[in-house]
Amino acid sequence: MVSHLVNTIRNVVGITGRPTFVRIWKKGSVEQYSPVPYLATLINCMVWVIFGLPMVHPNSTLVITINGAGTAIELVYLTVFLIFCHDKKKRLEVLLIALVEVVFMALVAALVLTLAHTTERRSMVVGIIAILFNIMMYASPLSVMKLVISTKSVEYMPFFLSLASFANGVAWTTYAFLPFDPFIAVPNGLGTLFCLAQLLLYATYYESTNRIIAARKETKMEVNLSEVVVNGNHDSKKTTTH
Repeated sequence: MVSHLVNTIRNVVGITGRPTFVRIWKKGSVEQYSPVPYLATLINCMVWVIFGLPMVHPNSTLVITINGAGTAIELVYLTVFLIFCHDKKKRLEVLLIALVEVVFMALVAALVLTLAHTTERRSMVVGIIAILFNIMMYASPLSVMKLVISTKSVEYMPFFLSLASFANGVAWTTYAFLPFDPFIAVPNGLGTLFCLAQLLLYATYYESTNRIIAARKETKMEVNLSEVVVNGNHDSKKTTTH
């Protein structure tokens, strides 16, 4: 029962990034969206794939299949981000970080499989690395905290991603106690707290965000109306001159 719930929620977490990238696709720009959550999720999923390998942590089929799917989803999201990022420097940085993550995971897998000769040792080494990156993944949306506080707007802090991540943390923490697995329980327990902080931040600035967006739309309408009036007067003068 719990394993099915974990599977469902992890899939939802992957899908929740979709609205953000639909907006990016429609606008043809990444605007002020941060790639950090998606880069953090990519390396997190990859390290958990390694952790779930039978020669590293036996009987972890659910871990490897779910995170394998997560890796594929994040690669698609990052590809879309790179396509619509018009800042060449930022695009290069994202691409280099993604490549470094892939190379790093390949090295981890090679070293663990060749230097550690028992599943217990392999589980411990990869598990410690997985804990670090799992905590980073949960904390990554907080990278926009400075932007949120300075602008008093959560427009570029996806709500559904934080909500689904919170549910994901709760589900994985529950799963980690059946039976108890500290490598899964510790990072997901801490991750649940990080996600709760994100949701509280979202709630704090939700109303001010709506006011800012409404004011921006009103200003845009006034500017468009002014342009229509100016252009209309200009055309009238040209007609009178002729």
